[in-house]
Amino acid sequence: MEPTTREHSRVDLGDVRALRGSRFFNDELAPVPVEKRTWTTYNYFALWMGMAHNIPSYALAASLIALGMNWLQALITITIGNLIVLAPMLLNSHAGTKYGIPFPVFARAFYGLRGANLAALLRAFIACGWFGIQTWVGGEAIYVIVGRLAGSGWRDSAVIAGQHWTMWLSFAVFWLLQMLIIWRGMEAVRKFENWTAPLVSVGFLILLGYVLVKAGGLGPILHDNGKLGWGPGFWKVFAPSLMAMIAFWSTLSLNMPDFTRFGGSQRKQMRGQILGLPTTMTFIAIVAILTTSGGHVLYGQDIWDPAQLADKFSSPVVVVVALVALVLATISANLAANVVSPSYDFSNAFPKRITFALGGLITGVIGVLIQPWRLYSDPDIYIFAWLGFYGGLLGAVAGVLVAGYWVVKRTRLKLADLYLPSGQYWFTAGWHWRALVATLIGAVLAVGGAYGGPFPADGLIPFLKPLYDYNWAMGFVGAFVAYILFSLPLNAHRNEEETSV
Repeated sequence: MEPTTREHSRVDLGDVRALRGSRFFNDELAPVPVEKRTWTTYNYFALWMGMAHNIPSYALAASLIALGMNWLQALITITIGNLIVLAPMLLNSHAGTKYGIPFPVFARAFYGLRGANLAALLRAFIACGWFGIQTWVGGEAIYVIVGRLAGSGWRDSAVIAGQHWTMWLSFAVFWLLQMLIIWRGMEAVRKFENWTAPLVSVGFLILLGYVLVKAGGLGPILHDNGKLGWGPGFWKVFAPSLMAMIAFWSTLSLNMPDFTRFGGSQRKQMRGQILGLPTTMTFIAIVAILTTSGGHVLYGQDIWDPAQLADKFSSPVVVVVALVALVLATISANLAANVVSPSYDFSNAFPKRITFALGGLITGVIGVLIQPWRLYSDPDIYIFAWLGFYGGLLGAVAGVLVAGYWVVKRTRLKLADLYLPSGQYWFTAGWHWRALVATLIGAVLAVGGAYGGPFPADGLIPFLKPLYDYNWAMGFVGAFVAYILFSLPLNAHRNEEETSV
């Protein structure tokens, strides 16, 4: 089976009938034919607008204000984090556009056909957690909207398991809406992203406008110096907060091939992402920072959850219009960032049994079982425990992928072999020890010293505690260097034998 290289250096496998008998193949994991790789620059820009403009993105920026930063410190932290994470994201995106493959198939080239499930399922379970968080905050927005329209009977309903039963109902409705869309497949997701992208900013602008009017303009907000100043107190918080900003999109830095496999060219997907991620995240950061700071001026407290902040507004029209837009925004973000990718990941684990739609349903169920309301309840847990810990783990996986694809393989993969146990990516019984050990080294460096929240005050491994403040960077660099060192003797021999595909 000889693949062909088409325009824009995209590789097409052509007839895939010879692969259908492989237990590592199904139609949703198969390379996308070049003629179906039609996504444009706008599609990727709209994708990022849909993913970035949502309640958890807002809460991420707002939580920095709650931790004591002023508006400028928070904006600088977020901007630097987004620029850093854009680099591995673009590097991993290249393989999706060139070969038309999703992230779990891409990972097979380095972890092995079976070993790729380790990277894919690690990514998938984290996405399940994110799906649960997004669904909880979307349900919370529905709860507030209906409460404003239906009156006190809705808001003062009986409490079950620590929440009003009407809150649980709102959560369930929001969950079901998303499952109905994902069940219709990837094309339904793309269409939803395209038509919601221009609308999702409306709710946040309404929130900001209302707060600015009530607070008397930007003056009182911009003169708030925060609690940390620019001394040691700020720098102690800056490093872990920066890692949290990177960790927020570290999942996408791995699995962007799930989307770039549909790209019309490398230029289109790169341009769409470069225009999309920094601009949309900067926009939502500015809105969140100013709105939260304005909320502090108005109410004397830092309310980092926009649904709870909106609930304090006196105008029911403002509350309802703003939160309806935020509900649409959150559905858009959740589908793209937290359902599409784990659907592929679960399908990769059992290609003959789990379809894309069934993978989405599994994601939804696990997202509930993780109890997202606990993860989202406190900014310290949200940033330092949840984002920090998993960011370090995913940084290690990203290090292996970038090192393997760009340094060791030099972007050359044998496409058919990614689906065949008889191919070169079978390694040892489907596992590649070099990738596994490199990932372990990066992960230990990144999170071995985890402290705070559920972790010991002195760190899991005390002498590694100082490294935990730089978790994503330590994981990425540690795994990157380790994989290259392990691959030096192997690469010297293999590069002589490999063709361009």
